[in-house]
Amino acid sequence: MVFYGEYQVSLTEGGRIAIPKKIRDNLKGDVFILTKGFDECLAGYDKSDWEKRTSTLMDVSLLEKEQIDKRRMLFSGAHEVVIDEQGRCVIPKSLTSLLNSDSKMTIVGVGDHFEIWNSEKWLMYVNKPL
Repeated sequence: MVFYGEYQVSLTEGGRIAIPKKIRDNLKGDVFILTKGFDECLAGYDKSDWEKRTSTLMDVSLLEKEQIDKRRMLFSGAHEVVIDEQGRCVIPKSLTSLLNSDSKMTIVGVGDHFEIWNSEKWLMYVNKPL
C-alpha cells in the first residue's frame, strides 16, 4: 500500500469530504484513522497499519518526554472515520477547525499515509523555499 498523488476536493459545511478513489483503493476497508498531522494538515492512515505503527509508541518509557509528546499529538486527535458507499466521510469537528474554514482542500499521498490540507496552506507549503 502506497498513497500517492495530489487531489483537489471540497469540504462541505457539515465537514463531509470525498476521498479520492486512488486513496480509497489503498485502504483495507471503509474505516481509517484520521489525526492531526505534523504540519498544518490532517494525516490519514489505514486502520491496521495505524495499529501496527502505534504499537511501537506504546513500548517507550513514560520518562522520555519527546516520545510522550508524540503520543499526545497522535492519540489526542485520532478518530476512526468511516467512508460511506459514495466514497465520502465526515471529518470530526475537532479536526475540521485545524483546516481553516475554506472549503477547498487538497489530499496528498505521502507514501505510508495521506494528508488533508487547506488548499491555500498546501500551496504555501509547496512553494516555500527549501
